[in-house]
Amino acid sequence: MNISRGRCLLPNLIKAKGWTQSEYARRVNKHPRVISHYCNNERVMQPEDLYAATLILDCELKDLYEWRLEK
Repeated sequence: MNISRGRCLLPNLIKAKGWTQSEYARRVNKHPRVISHYCNNERVMQPEDLYAATLILDCELKDLYEWRLEK
């Protein structure tokens, strides 16, 4: 099985909390530019960032990206 990441869904999750990207960046102790890169699919989140997002946003790993499964 091949698994690949699609589009980052972080902007949707941040918006659902009623936060800005800057507010989310402050909560996860990251520079707002880094969060912007994630939200604009310019960089992929590192494992530590994925884990922090699941804790802060009360979501699961699978909720952070559109995942593609290929057999």
